Amino acid sequence: MKKISILFALLLSIGIQAQKAISLEEAIDIALKSNFDILVARNDADISRINNTRGNAGMLPTVNVNGSGNYAFNHVLQKLSSGTTNKYPSQSVTTLEANTQLSWTLYDGGKMFVTKKKLEEMQSLGELQFNSKVLEVTYNVVSAYYDIIRQNQQLKSMNEVINYNKQRVVIAQTGFNAGLLDKTELLQAKIDLNVSTENAINQKYAISQAQKTLNGILGKDASTVYEVGDSIPFSALPDKNELLLKLASSNASILALKKQIDVANLAVKETQKGYSPTFSLQGGYYLSQTNNSEGTTLKSHSIGPQIGGTLSIPLYNGGETKRKIAAAKIELLSAQYSLENTQLQLTIELENAYTDFENQQQLLQIEKENNLLAKENMEISLQRLKLGQATTLEVHLAQENYVQSCTRLLNFEYNLKMGETKLRQLVSSL
Repeated sequence: MKKISILFALLLSIGIQAQKAISLEEAIDIALKSNFDILVARNDADISRINNTRGNAGMLPTVNVNGSGNYAFNHVLQKLSSGTTNKYPSQSVTTLEANTQLSWTLYDGGKMFVTKKKLEEMQSLGELQFNSKVLEVTYNVVSAYYDIIRQNQQLKSMNEVINYNKQRVVIAQTGFNAGLLDKTELLQAKIDLNVSTENAINQKYAISQAQKTLNGILGKDASTVYEVGDSIPFSALPDKNELLLKLASSNASILALKKQIDVANLAVKETQKGYSPTFSLQGGYYLSQTNNSEGTTLKSHSIGPQIGGTLSIPLYNGGETKRKIAAAKIELLSAQYSLENTQLQLTIELENAYTDFENQQQLLQIEKENNLLAKENMEISLQRLKLGQATTLEVHLAQENYVQSCTRLLNFEYNLKMGETKLRQLVSSL
């Protein structure tokens, strides 16, 4: 027995350790480090940062070391103007070349500077898009975390009803044994007890699903079980005008679209530089050696520095530059339309979210009172059943009303918190 007790205690301690207590702030912190969408968004932002270099903008020279070799076996027949004929039926030629070459575009109408500015704006855009993903994931964490609390509270109210149903069965059994109640009353009480027990089992499954949803957002194994808080905190009503002002200046989507317009503007300027001439500098150190097995020149060797330049003036390219400029301007116009549409849609979304927040707050206050009344009505019905003044149907209806009230109350609390969270997400203050 002592060994069994020790084993039971050990198993109990393992079960307790499996339940990891976690606060909402801790859950958000884990998600920001482990959520896969966050990790991908971080990589995308890093790519934009890595691409923002002077070299990628074309502002720096390129230096290459090149080498080549060639061997040829020829049949040569030469007839000179002097009348001399040279014939080499088996001439072999070995050619070796090597060089260090520098190429540097010194002038391209300022395109390289526009490109560098565009890369900087694209880096900023990448950070804004990353911040938008952070807000989205944070909202999802809040939603999943409080959903578990809601489901746990729902199970708690179901267990409370199960206890009342057990009392009903005892009362009905006593009344039936005393000949005061029909057997149908006892049977209905037992049926209601079984149904409420089934509901509790289904609710445990719903809690398990909610836990897995949170695990997925946190990037954790599906079997991990977190012990969350036991209540959904009250949400204060924010000022509407303040939210509308913050929406235009802080919303992540709006800021990202504004940055996209900046990028599109620079893309137009960058494309327009296609009409400008370019001047490139080339230079290097060159080595060349040729060996002939036969002929007038048996060996040729040259080595030394070279420098030169190339000026290119675009005259005609089939209208490609004009086409690219037209396409870039249309993309700019589309970006402006997207910004205006997003501002309108987000304003509507904020207005709707604020109205819903107010409604949920009013509904919550009404349901709090209604829940107290439903519970009192259920307890009175149960006492009346003990005294033989009520039927099991009356008690059944009272219990159903109480369960439904608990469900509505929890949903209103959850919806109110998510309404607040949505408003905060819209103004990027999560």
